Amino acid sequence: MSLTSGIHCPRTPLRRFLDRELSAGAHPLRKSFRARDRSSQVLMPGPGVGTEAGNVGTAIDYRLRLAFTAAEPVDHVARLGILLTDSYESDARQRMRDVGEELMERLQETVMRLQLDNRELPMDRAHDEEEDLARLLIAAAWYQVNYRTSIGFAFTPLAIAAQEDPSAFTLDRLLQLPHRDMVADVVAQLYKAADGPLNDLRTRTRPEDCTPAPTFPTNRIAADADLAVDGLLLDFKSTRYTRTLRQAEAWQLTGYLLLDTDDRYRIDTVGLYLSRSGTLARWPVEEYLDLLGACRRELPAFRAAFTELLEGCTADVEPYEQEDEDRVRDLLKRLASVAAPGQCLVCLQPCPASGRRPREVCSSWCRGRVKSLRNRGLLPGGPDVLLPRPRQRLDLPDDAEIVSLTARFPR
Repeated sequence: MSLTSGIHCPRTPLRRFLDRELSAGAHPLRKSFRARDRSSQVLMPGPGVGTEAGNVGTAIDYRLRLAFTAAEPVDHVARLGILLTDSYESDARQRMRDVGEELMERLQETVMRLQLDNRELPMDRAHDEEEDLARLLIAAAWYQVNYRTSIGFAFTPLAIAAQEDPSAFTLDRLLQLPHRDMVADVVAQLYKAADGPLNDLRTRTRPEDCTPAPTFPTNRIAADADLAVDGLLLDFKSTRYTRTLRQAEAWQLTGYLLLDTDDRYRIDTVGLYLSRSGTLARWPVEEYLDLLGACRRELPAFRAAFTELLEGCTADVEPYEQEDEDRVRDLLKRLASVAAPGQCLVCLQPCPASGRRPREVCSSWCRGRVKSLRNRGLLPGGPDVLLPRPRQRLDLPDDAEIVSLTARFPR
């Protein structure tokens, strides 16, 4: 499990914590994001991309990181994916392992030779060089799938080709597998980045100021962002829906921000880059938390509560047993912020002074959120934090019951 999967499931402790702490929801941030969107043309994937859109996204993320820093020319997740090929049958396993090692060597040599992070050179290289690099990165993305989900890896062109004929599976064969539309899609997104605000950001920074795929000091949850650039935590998105910022994306950026407990990356700004539209949206941390209506605006306090959540339960997994659910409920109640006198019931910020009776909310927006949050049991400082009960497991009938039911209700 991971930060991403924990956010997408509304019943995990992680999601329930963030839903309550970020009291404004994603709407104000989404509005701010749309105001920053200056895209006039969106790159759409060709028909040959199909179900491989996610792996194309992984490849372009990888390519964009290399444009900022070549400190990690071979992605560590791809390396782990190569090691995990040991679970396959002997012939296919050995070929996938050997070809993966060759791929890593070729990729490292190519990155070094092209000097991708050299600021004296443009972000993009010659078209044939970019196509060759795209094929290498797509192949590496397939190995990454093996680390994230071995079931999904079995359906990649890489695994299928290796198991069909292990003796014919070579690096050259692997690099022929990506459809030309996949290669063209990666290259087109790179060219768009080279002619937009992301290239301006690259020009203003140095490779030593950039950290590729930053990780965080915890073993409680798996999480790695795309890039840390001189205080900016940046996440790349290759979605075709470039005018919409989903709640999951906002919560994901927040999770990365909170996981940097030792302030390793000195994050003062968070941002998203949409590679199909060329949109770069950035917010100072204070503005970002304000737009989300964070109940805790002091980052050390917010990080401390988040760390306590991760240490107190398996935060990215939905609890099924009643005992686990009760433990999660108690933990979330203990971590809940309670509005003090003069604080807004919704976001816990100071309410404006009033000559009449004291105000309970700080703005018209928070007033509109009161009923919705109360109905969902997410109102900080309310009488009780009402959280959903765990779903009941379905007890399937045994064979004797199936026979009995079939006899009673024939077709």
